[in-house]
Amino acid sequence: MRDTALAGVADAFSRAGGILHCEGVPLPELVARWGTPLYVYSQGAIRERYRELDGALAPVPHLIAYSVKANGNLGVLRTLAELGAGCDIVSGGELHRALLAGIPGERIVFSGVGKTVHELAAALRAGIYAFNVESEGELCALSDLACAMGTRAPVALRVNP
Repeated sequence: MRDTALAGVADAFSRAGGILHCEGVPLPELVARWGTPLYVYSQGAIRERYRELDGALAPVPHLIAYSVKANGNLGVLRTLAELGAGCDIVSGGELHRALLAGIPGERIVFSGVGKTVHELAAALRAGIYAFNVESEGELCALSDLACAMGTRAPVALRVNP
């Protein structure tokens, strides 16, 4: 594994003739085509970093769950889905984006406070991997909802002693 977190990014971005490039494409060409502001991501760097982490974790069962809150760009999420990543979500909107990007429910973890009954139900229907439950009230609401839907809710308890 590389020594710096930005190594893959440094490989993807370069400067030639005073012009910044991403994966060999001059950024002014992207600006001319798409306008500004413009977010540019290196799919190659994303793939490389994911594979490095996945390889390091290979000896143990694992799920790499990308935080949709950090970046909900569908292109980024689709790339990660193709690699086998899951995701960590904190809202029904993020659940929708993850599913739209091709991340199956069984690779989605639902974290965060303030989950609505509607969001819990949508996540149960999607068959998510786990709910990170934040409170006794949320646990009771989720249990009641799962019983009413005739299903089980996979739960992980977050404890703050």
